[in-house]
Amino acid sequence: MPSVGASLFWIVASAVVAPLLAGLFPRKLVPEVVLLLLAGVIIGPHVLDIAVEGSGIELLRDLGLGLLFLLAGYEIDTAEITGRGGRRALLTWLASLALAFGLVLLLSLADVVNAGTAVAIALTSTALGTLLPILRDAGTLDSRLGRTILNHGAFGELGPVVAIAVLLGSRGSLASIAVLGVFAGAAVLVAFIPARVRRDGSRIAAIIREGSETTAQTTVRLTMLLLVALAALAASFGLDAILGAFGAGFILRRAAPEGYEALETKLDGLAFGFLIPIFFVTSGMAIDVESVASEPGVLVAFVVLILLVRSGPVYISGRFDRGSGGTDPPFTVRERTQLALYAGTGLPVIVAVTGVAVSSGNMTTAHASALVAAGAITVLLFPLGASLIGSPRNRHLEPAPDAADRGAANDENPRS
Repeated sequence: MPSVGASLFWIVASAVVAPLLAGLFPRKLVPEVVLLLLAGVIIGPHVLDIAVEGSGIELLRDLGLGLLFLLAGYEIDTAEITGRGGRRALLTWLASLALAFGLVLLLSLADVVNAGTAVAIALTSTALGTLLPILRDAGTLDSRLGRTILNHGAFGELGPVVAIAVLLGSRGSLASIAVLGVFAGAAVLVAFIPARVRRDGSRIAAIIREGSETTAQTTVRLTMLLLVALAALAASFGLDAILGAFGAGFILRRAAPEGYEALETKLDGLAFGFLIPIFFVTSGMAIDVESVASEPGVLVAFVVLILLVRSGPVYISGRFDRGSGGTDPPFTVRERTQLALYAGTGLPVIVAVTGVAVSSGNMTTAHASALVAAGAITVLLFPLGASLIGSPRNRHLEPAPDAADRGAANDENPRS
């Protein structure tokens, strides 16, 4: 069995090679995340077996997952998700959840899938943290389409995490809801601490600002403390740690001064430069290729279900989206297709849901591997498809817009 040191070497080496290979593809059509997953599959125990997860690597993986969700929460504009677009995204996610339970119930009766609740939750997820670097590279984040993706992504990550706590918790739904309420209250109390520290004339705030550009790196250390504290708080309540990480991102957005790019740059370096790649490589290592290959029909079924359950409702929702002010033209067919494909991209929440289901004995490892592999396929194909659809050279392939789209199509400007 490979040692932890040797395993870490191959994992970090994969993290270095992946962006170099991604740069060889025209217009970066293959996301780096996909190559990280493929590298994990290759070096993992199911193929070359030159890297395994030890306790030390598992800790780095958990920190990478935590930072992934923290940065996803940090990108969310509270005013945006509580506005018209956010409410539509919430209703769309609830529709996805209802559709997921209906379809999974039918498949469970036919003995096609087990752990129906876990599968239904996983199908409604959107990997906002995974999409962030893809959207940034594409220059889409600041567009109306990008803001809409963030809205759907926020509820596509937060909704399943809350559903995990309520529907898969060991204490029962009502007790889990009560525990969630207590956790939310505790998180709100934590959120008030930065505001008190930042008040005018605060000596502590001055020390933090002075140390942020020295070897003390106070802002980065405080961010990591916030992440670990919220994750530990969630774990103490028996909730998934990613819920705490997502909450930490919300709190950080409230605490950090508007436009504080220095902290964002440092966090990006720590997260995307080291810890988050470790999470994706180790996620690939967990995919049992042999079991997935033995039941290809299950893998295909999961990918199709993700398209139906998550992408379908988001595509329909985009037909009625007229921006935060309600005056923008509706999205074109091309933009709705892009939006649906991005929203259907899932992986981190799928990994979390399957992990909970397998550890509780409610899901087989074969189905868990197939579901994680399906999530990996969405990361490979869906953003790639959205990028190709949005490419200027493919605009002539766009179907003719419907009646509501004609006015927007006449003066459409590229958004991605």
